[in-house]
Amino acid sequence: MAAAGSLERSFVELSGAERERPRHFREFTARGVGTANAVFGAVKYSESAGGFYYVESGKLFSVTRNRFIHWKTSGDTLELVEESLDINLLNNAVRLKFQNCSLLPSGVHVSETQNHVIILILTNQTVHRLILPHPSRMYRSELVTESQMQSIFTDIGKVDFRDPCNYQLIPTVPGLSPNSTTSAAWLSSDGEALFALPSAAGGIFVLKLPPYDIPGVASVVELKQSSVMQRLLTGWMPTAIRGDQGPSDRALSLAVHCVEHDAFLFALCQDHKLRMWSYKDQMCLMVADMLEYVPVNKDLRLTAGTGHKLRLAYSPSMGLYLGIYMHAPKRGQFCIFQLVSTENNRYSLDHISSLFTSQETLVDFALTSTDIWALWHDAENQTIVKYINFEHNVAGQWNPVFMQPLPEEEIVIRDDQDPREMYLRSLFTPGRFINAALSKALQIFCRGTERNLDLSWSELKKEITLAVENELQGSVTEYEFSQDEFRTLQQEFWCKFYACCLQYQEALSHPLALHLNPLTNMVCLLKKGYLSFLVPSSLVDHLYLLPDEHLLTEDETTISDDADVARDVICLIKCLRMIGESVTMDMAVLMETSCYNLQSPEKAAEHILEDLITIDVENVMEDICSKLQEIRNPVHAIGLLIREMDYETEVILGAGQLFQAQQDLLHRTAPLLLSYYLIKWASQCLATDVPVDTLESNLQHLSVLKLTDSCALMANKLVTRWPSNPGCLFLECLMGNCQYVQLQDYIQLLNPWCQVNVGSCRFMLGRCYLVTGEVQKALECFCQAASEVGKEEFLDRLIRSEDGEIVSTPKLQYYTKAILRTCIFKHHLDLGHNSQAYEALTQIPDSSSQLDCLRQLVVVLCERSQLQDLVAFPYVNLHNEVVGIIESRARAVDLMTHNYYELLYAFHIYRHNYRKAGTVMFEYGMRLGREVRTLRGLEKQGNCYLAAINCLRLIRPEYAWIVQPSSGAVSDRPGASPKRNHDGECTAAPSNRQIEILELEDLEKECSLARIRLTLARHDPSAIAIAGALTSYIPFPQEVHQRRRWCIKLQFGGEAAQAEAWAWLAANQLSSVITTKESSATDEAWRLLSTYLERYRVQNNLYHHCVINKLLSHGVPLPNWLINSYKKVDAAELLRLYLNYDLLEEAVDLVSEYVDAVLGKGHQYFGIEFPLSATAPMVWLPYSSIDQLLQALGENSANSHNIVLSQKILDKLEDYQQKVDKATRDLLYRRDL
Repeated sequence: MAAAGSLERSFVELSGAERERPRHFREFTARGVGTANAVFGAVKYSESAGGFYYVESGKLFSVTRNRFIHWKTSGDTLELVEESLDINLLNNAVRLKFQNCSLLPSGVHVSETQNHVIILILTNQTVHRLILPHPSRMYRSELVTESQMQSIFTDIGKVDFRDPCNYQLIPTVPGLSPNSTTSAAWLSSDGEALFALPSAAGGIFVLKLPPYDIPGVASVVELKQSSVMQRLLTGWMPTAIRGDQGPSDRALSLAVHCVEHDAFLFALCQDHKLRMWSYKDQMCLMVADMLEYVPVNKDLRLTAGTGHKLRLAYSPSMGLYLGIYMHAPKRGQFCIFQLVSTENNRYSLDHISSLFTSQETLVDFALTSTDIWALWHDAENQTIVKYINFEHNVAGQWNPVFMQPLPEEEIVIRDDQDPREMYLRSLFTPGRFINAALSKALQIFCRGTERNLDLSWSELKKEITLAVENELQGSVTEYEFSQDEFRTLQQEFWCKFYACCLQYQEALSHPLALHLNPLTNMVCLLKKGYLSFLVPSSLVDHLYLLPDEHLLTEDETTISDDADVARDVICLIKCLRMIGESVTMDMAVLMETSCYNLQSPEKAAEHILEDLITIDVENVMEDICSKLQEIRNPVHAIGLLIREMDYETEVILGAGQLFQAQQDLLHRTAPLLLSYYLIKWASQCLATDVPVDTLESNLQHLSVLKLTDSCALMANKLVTRWPSNPGCLFLECLMGNCQYVQLQDYIQLLNPWCQVNVGSCRFMLGRCYLVTGEVQKALECFCQAASEVGKEEFLDRLIRSEDGEIVSTPKLQYYTKAILRTCIFKHHLDLGHNSQAYEALTQIPDSSSQLDCLRQLVVVLCERSQLQDLVAFPYVNLHNEVVGIIESRARAVDLMTHNYYELLYAFHIYRHNYRKAGTVMFEYGMRLGREVRTLRGLEKQGNCYLAAINCLRLIRPEYAWIVQPSSGAVSDRPGASPKRNHDGECTAAPSNRQIEILELEDLEKECSLARIRLTLARHDPSAIAIAGALTSYIPFPQEVHQRRRWCIKLQFGGEAAQAEAWAWLAANQLSSVITTKESSATDEAWRLLSTYLERYRVQNNLYHHCVINKLLSHGVPLPNWLINSYKKVDAAELLRLYLNYDLLEEAVDLVSEYVDAVLGKGHQYFGIEFPLSATAPMVWLPYSSIDQLLQALGENSANSHNIVLSQKILDKLEDYQQKVDKATRDLLYRRDL
């Protein structure tokens, strides 16, 4: 443990601002929640911020791991953001506007229950309760493996901000303190939401909302200062008459601590006293004068307190801590107390520590059970953060946090540098400016010009360049001017834009609050425009950045157990500081240029040293030399620093090895410098925007290499990005995200000096060459990588077998491994090298990988319409596989938009296999006749049969026959695709089916019948459906089948059909047939069909289903009597039939009527005996079919009619859900009685 008064390890700020597109906030407005007249004259509150962490955020396998919420308030606007350090959260940012209201500073309080995250919000007029799903209830599995998931704010748009259960106007209560800037809120153990506001008389008003799922009304109670003893002494005289409370008693800061079935409220008041109330007992339990702990308090006692702040921290082992900040002009004091309980419900404070500060403006502070973190903002607009352990640091010495400085105000540009390039480099260097600052500056710079601010980093760079150049050109009035004049003008405009960016960056960097998570030790600084993280600095950074006065008091044991070595290190750090202050920008550029150009860092260092000696006019080098003389053992001191900075090896020195150790340190320092330069280069290298389809294709390629899991790299682990790390995870991450240009540059910078992962780097460089089409270079790299197989973890993973074991002949396995040839095949295919791709395919030894590649070859060449190559390849030992792939594709896709049958026909004709070609065309014709009942379909069917006949005529007569295609090759009903398994392949036909042989004569009959259908369809287009059904067989009772057939015929027939129908009706002895003009043959046929459907009743009304299915397949409108009859027995099945035939409008009407029926409107027409009610049996809706209907309506978003229909369903469902919710509440209420 550090000695009393010594410093602990310092922290450093890291920006958490996103470098890509600015965060997209979804905006919602709570309208009508406040009164408009209250806005005028209302106090303007300052901006505030806060944070919340989940209880299980520190558990490894929790869905809330490293997940937190932070917010910012400004005027009537609340911005809420849910963050995760592990995954991407979708829809995680919302902006809520409360109309006619102003949010109170620190008026947002977040709590979590087992099922919900509840946000309590206070404005100057209203209180709100937002109930959101808990992340653990949004996902089934506790183990989070996804790279992205939905935020709890995804469905916040469904929240009703004016729901009386979760919203309440703050009542006009006498004594309620106007324009209060403090508040508190909490959830009771019973689920009540409680909001605390200070009263002008020194008490606290508490507004209570009942639990969200239990009916009730809001109520208000006042917690007064009078304790039980005060009541005994003063009696029950009203407060206003007693006059023992003045305005100075008003609370400045409120905090609440929840205990079992009670809540303790703490108030730090203007009279410098801390008061504690019990909400359950509604009485003041304790009053403590804080000025007793302030050394000089005479002036403070006479004035009302301002700027006092109160924080609580609870530890299960140590109890409740109270942190109090007492503000005084030009000074401040932190007092730490522990709450102590005694008998008879009495409480007192145990003073732990008092800590003094000189900073004037305290923005915020946070308290843990061991530390205080404080945030100041000084008069020079500088952000200051410090922390201290209040128990062990007796001397009261605060530990520093090194903040990221604002970008430099001026950029020095040499004569040989381009102003535009230098300004752009400064603007877009990572960590200097955030996207929002640049976007705002661009908007102001382009006055009156509307620009899209949702820009990526690269797009924003282009827009800024264009805007500044346009302004520059617009200001030029002369046609000719010198290059120096143009350079001066260019620098003037870029300087103007840079100043605008600097102004916005400074404004957005204004600090608002601290957020600490003691479960994960995360410390966040919440700023106006972004957040940053405060992380522990390394020992070297800590020593190098410490001010001199702190460095002198640094605890030597934190550096080394050997006091002499620790003193040497401190002396060495001072020397390094002096060198760092002497190194100019040109010298630093020289070293970076040498590293980038793969030149020797030692030579660059020698050149810099010569320059330092040359320009040394203040004898700094002599001072450095004298300081170095004070170091007793420089080798050990340098070795310790190198060991602290090196993430690969340790430097171990023994006695008698001084000279050798010096050489070792020198040789180790150069690779260390190059390692850090490479990490810096990679962190500042911009990523390339990659289309989604390219990423998916790349992942398919990498899936063969078993490398897709490496794309999710832990960004907070420097060791994984260390150049000589044997894991290669960083390189795999670049490869997985298609950053091949950056990967190639990285390897080129790494290879000359790093001897780790040489083979792995060559293999990945080969991948880069494959992407760019340099196949010979790729092959050379793959061969070079083979020498390292068996020595490197990455290459061993490539050749590992299915069970995870390394094979006995690794190099042979490497060369014969299918993955290499598969990669070559896929890249040839992507580049359009079809012949080379086929050649690579034939050399793949693994049969499953070869089949996958063959399937991809067929699909890609078909999509490119390169059918000649596809047919002409020899497919040695792959003939049956190709036929199977094309057949499965032909049977799985739409007949009229794809030509896989014709491709398969050409494939067989090219190989003179006429019988197979004829079989293919006959199957094609059969499916056209069943599934495509249009004029074009009938024409194609005839051509298919003619092609099949021609194929058989090319064969000798005794072999001119084909096998009847199986039922699995055609659909079971019109309009439906064949049955398939999970892989999309057609399911096999039953093995016991009877094989039917078709000869040439059979094909000619089918062809004649096809011509007859086509002739009929051309004569009367309305009879196409009948023409297609001439040979259909329907397995129904004969009477039902005949009636249905006549109904269809009469629907499309003319007068002749009517006359024939009357004769048929008379022959069927329909007693109620009336041959009048009012009753047509069509009407009587429908009525006869209705009679037989009533007569032949079966289970599940199967005949109704079959009749409706057949009528819809012919495009016949359903009569109302049939619809009403079927929806009374099975409305859900009727809805599915509508969906099968794309009758979307009819389906929408049916759903609307069905919902009304469930709610009680016309329920008897749907066979619903008891509609929705708290006392009736449960009801249901066919949600799956309704979801399919909504999806079908949403597929064509350009159709406005579909949008109207979709909205009609959504409105109806919303009304249904509200009534279900009400019925459920009533049911639960009745059960509780």
